[in-house]
Amino acid sequence: MSEASLASKVRNRILTSGDRFWSPADFDGSPAAVAQTLSRMVRAGEIRRMRRGLYWHGAPTRLGMAPPPSSLFANEIIDGTGIGPAGWSAALELGLSTQVPRRDTFAIPVRSPRVPGSIRFVSRAASYKRRDENLRPGEVALLEVLREWNTLVEISDDDALRKIANFIATGALRPEKLARAADTEPSRVRERLCWLFDELGRSELTKAIRPARRYPPRIRLAA
Repeated sequence: MSEASLASKVRNRILTSGDRFWSPADFDGSPAAVAQTLSRMVRAGEIRRMRRGLYWHGAPTRLGMAPPPSSLFANEIIDGTGIGPAGWSAALELGLSTQVPRRDTFAIPVRSPRVPGSIRFVSRAASYKRRDENLRPGEVALLEVLREWNTLVEISDDDALRKIANFIATGALRPEKLARAADTEPSRVRERLCWLFDELGRSELTKAIRPARRYPPRIRLAA
């Protein structure tokens, strides 16, 4: 296949696709020719270069191509489970705050990779049970909020409990998964999770959570 033919094939395939990521490995042919075609498409504004070897084709806007959703980008980079929002991103995800962070932040159960400035990763490599239990983003967000409850939560404990109870009722949060994943969480998170389960009428789940060493039993969320 000639370089011109390969370039046309690569370009047509990308431009007729929906919102998705692309890498040189997605195409047959000369890697150098594919790389040149992708570089030309970046310069033309037809795709966005997200990091080395990773490109995004999304909807065009007046300000250029729309970036990928941060959560989609995070999962594309990490390619694993147990990933979810952290910090203000976590509180916003659960409706416990209205603060919009300048950069979306994600907690990952591995070492943090280097990425462009659009998102930020915090490593939770010690919290490997998040990955083992296949926690959903919202479940990771709850564990992250429990780390910094005083700082991140802008509503009362009663209102926060009602919101969390609703997430559990709809199946968005799975208490049994959270209880098992808590084994590799810090002491403060484990004790706040126990308190939360007690308040929600799920005290039986606290038996599966390893007791904390530093904090007294049933510490309140805001302690």
